[in-house]
Amino acid sequence: MGSVPDLTASLRVLAALKAEPVAPWEGPRRWWHGPLDVEGLALGAVQAAATALNALTDSPGRYGLAAGSTAASFDSLGHLRIAGRKAEGFAPSSGFRPTADGWIRLHANYPHHAARLMAALDAGTPPDVDQALLRMTSLEAEEAISAHNGVAAAVRRRGDWLATPMHAAAAAGPWIRISRPPGHPPPRQPQPDAALPFWEPSPDPLRPLAGLKVLDLTRVIAGPTATRLLGALGADVLRIDPPDLPELIDAFIDSGFDKRSAVADLRSPSGWDAVRGLAESADVVVTGYRAGGLDRFGLGADSLMAARPGLVVVTLSAWGDGGPWNGRRGFDSLVQAACGIAERYGKSDGNGWIPGALPVQALDHATGYGMAAAALALLAERLSSGKGGTATLSLARTAEELMRLPDARDVDGPLPGLDFRVMDSPYGSLRFVGPPILADGVPLAYAKAPVRYGTSPLRWQQQAR
Repeated sequence: MGSVPDLTASLRVLAALKAEPVAPWEGPRRWWHGPLDVEGLALGAVQAAATALNALTDSPGRYGLAAGSTAASFDSLGHLRIAGRKAEGFAPSSGFRPTADGWIRLHANYPHHAARLMAALDAGTPPDVDQALLRMTSLEAEEAISAHNGVAAAVRRRGDWLATPMHAAAAAGPWIRISRPPGHPPPRQPQPDAALPFWEPSPDPLRPLAGLKVLDLTRVIAGPTATRLLGALGADVLRIDPPDLPELIDAFIDSGFDKRSAVADLRSPSGWDAVRGLAESADVVVTGYRAGGLDRFGLGADSLMAARPGLVVVTLSAWGDGGPWNGRRGFDSLVQAACGIAERYGKSDGNGWIPGALPVQALDHATGYGMAAAALALLAERLSSGKGGTATLSLARTAEELMRLPDARDVDGPLPGLDFRVMDSPYGSLRFVGPPILADGVPLAYAKAPVRYGTSPLRWQQQAR
């Protein structure tokens, strides 16, 4: 069994994590075929979350991970069955498409993104899209689609990506960028903005986050993966989505365990007031929109921290908050295409070379567990320092973390058999895999099935402390 890359380094700027040993793990070290160490990224990200959880609960070694459950959790949507049917993955209009000089990766899973793609290329049907792309270079197509607020990325060689200013911005700094507010308020004292005592962990090893209030302003995979884990650990997680851009229902179900779901229009005074009130009474706020996307609503990290200095805020974007793409929309598959991963996984078939992809959407899942690790680490620090803080992650930075790992072509599996769980839900019987964290060697389990999308009230389950 080989070693796991230590991805906790960026958390150790916090005193609460400085001397915390990395969480234990078990199982084979490699199991996916491929040129990159995706297993190392997966194990390292989950290990970071378990390590931070040990620090928060002051229980070194209690929480760990297993290779089998980690591998399963990184493909949770692929393993999900909803009333017997397989969950939907990529839409037919998404995927790699040839261009005049190479390839481009499209993302059109959401109806509004599909409509923008068609408008950008003046296309009426999917075949029209393919024909339009063949008349354009990959970079021309990327720019045209992005200019229409569509979502696409040219498939670049790694060397070409390294020469871009976007790479320089994405690769800068630590994997998880931690920021703390100035000043040193007394530990565990009420904050002037809320007059609430700080939350403290529960002694229940299976639900140590009981009573923690988490406002989930995330979508798709990475952010919801983070809050799903916090919910599995006992937190009161309330996810809020906009009414006019509903989440894809299968993705929502996959990440909806142990959380509630509400809809609020931030453009309306009542919706804004409700969400802002929840943010100002939360322990943790997790956001997953493009950089700056929530700033105009006063829900950016700086505004949230100014209103409630003891808050923990974790933010995610596709491309990060620096560089020329800092406001551009993006997804795991597009980051893979742009940064050279699709090139590394490309192969030749009977019709020539075609790009490839990671065996799972590892950038999403690893970033999600990194977000959870950051929230847990900042909570641990808050217990002793009395200060909140922010953490910033991006899919592009996670891709750079993966590319920096030594190549890994050997496979020493096999993994243990999948431990499928079954639970009734409003969507029918669900077959799914559980969280990747172990508590005293026992796998964690989700306590509640996903609720009906958008049906939860805009309030916390418990009264204010």
